[in-house]
Amino acid sequence: MTGRIARCGAAAFAACALAASGGPAWAHASDRGHVLLLPTHYYLFGGMLAVALSFLILVFLPGEGLGRLAGRRIRLVRLPFDGRAGVSFLSFLCLAGLVLAGLLGSRDPLSNPLPLVIWTLMWVGLTLAQGVLGNLWAWLNPWYGIWRLLLRAGLPESGWLRLPEGLGMGPAVVLLFAFAWFELVYPAPDDPARLALAVAAYWLFSMIGMALFGYPAWSRRVEFLSVFFGMVARLSPFEAVRRGQGSVVLYAGLPGHKLRGSAALPVSGVAFLLLALSSVSFDGFMRTFFWLDLIGVNPLEFPGRSALVGANTAGLFGMFLLLCGAFLGCVRLGEVLAGGTPVRNAPGMLVWSIVPIALAYHFSHYLVVFLINGQYALAALSDPLVRGWDLFGTAGLYVQAGVALGAQSAWIIWNAQAFAIIGAHVLAVIIAHLIAHHLFGSARRASLSQVPLAILMIAYTVFGLWLLSAPTAG
Repeated sequence: MTGRIARCGAAAFAACALAASGGPAWAHASDRGHVLLLPTHYYLFGGMLAVALSFLILVFLPGEGLGRLAGRRIRLVRLPFDGRAGVSFLSFLCLAGLVLAGLLGSRDPLSNPLPLVIWTLMWVGLTLAQGVLGNLWAWLNPWYGIWRLLLRAGLPESGWLRLPEGLGMGPAVVLLFAFAWFELVYPAPDDPARLALAVAAYWLFSMIGMALFGYPAWSRRVEFLSVFFGMVARLSPFEAVRRGQGSVVLYAGLPGHKLRGSAALPVSGVAFLLLALSSVSFDGFMRTFFWLDLIGVNPLEFPGRSALVGANTAGLFGMFLLLCGAFLGCVRLGEVLAGGTPVRNAPGMLVWSIVPIALAYHFSHYLVVFLINGQYALAALSDPLVRGWDLFGTAGLYVQAGVALGAQSAWIIWNAQAFAIIGAHVLAVIIAHLIAHHLFGSARRASLSQVPLAILMIAYTVFGLWLLSAPTAG
């Protein structure tokens, strides 16, 4: 019996070591993901164990001390200016140029800067920058500068109409789903001309909405990019606080310190965050042999995206509903285990712990495409209309695909992906524990309430690591 226990302990230690530092392996990069065929069960068990141990350790740590540590921040610098309007206006001019390039430039998605900027630099690069540096989108969005010009022309700051309170963030949820559907399901999301029309239509739609209902209300409840980037930015250790007219004070704290003190989201806000996570997860899942077999497709005879529009639409919506049901069910079960009166805002507060997981999935899933397509973007931006220009000196850039090829590159990429997923789930457990301690008061009730949610996070860790190892097609 003692020998069996020793062997089990040795196996657990070996699994943790393998999860922390994977060995060299061959890799295959699809158009939006990176797949590593490794001994899956080793690092699945190691990741599961890391998240579980983090929860068990938190049970025995004082919640008050953790809360004080998480709430600390230091003042870095005071900036005597706020250049949001100017930067936003320049962003609008750049977007107009990109749309023009989409309509008049090359139809090759790797030569035209519009799809490369939208799908690689913005959706991947800017999302990651938001989680690290803070809410850059507040300056970079292409509407704020134009809206400020309209204010000077006599537009009321709050617009002429009011958004119904009952809508909550519902419009942003619908728009995020439409965006995810266009990216993942629509047959030609990279086609420059079609993407240019979609981008121009969305800019105009949002600009009209901001004029009618006011920029603050529209950007917080309808414009899904502002909502999404704002949520992701709450994970950043940096925070910019406006002081008076035209000055900004920059603070720094621990990663995620702003999440603990965030206001409870409405039901539609909970749905928005869960949709953001489930859509990226489905992007990886829909390419696996498991999913293709489930919908009756031979992965060796992939029929193309056009043939899978119906099945992938149903799958995208189904994964969203499944994650919503699992999260809300775990929160409710946690309230039952904690006893006492149910906390009304529990789902709206605890859903903030999903933010680090969503960002980690974004990083892991799109890492390879960002490393390669980011180089194509630098080259395309120097010659946006394929006229032989070299505006930034990068038009002749030789794309180094080797950053994602070979055993050494695969080893580095896999370690980065696995570390991001496991580390994010550990951070999510910590944030959820701090929020639960604030909601339920006592350490005992908080710990009991987190058992189902911790199990869900462990399961999602396993799912995320499995996606990294699963063979894909398409």
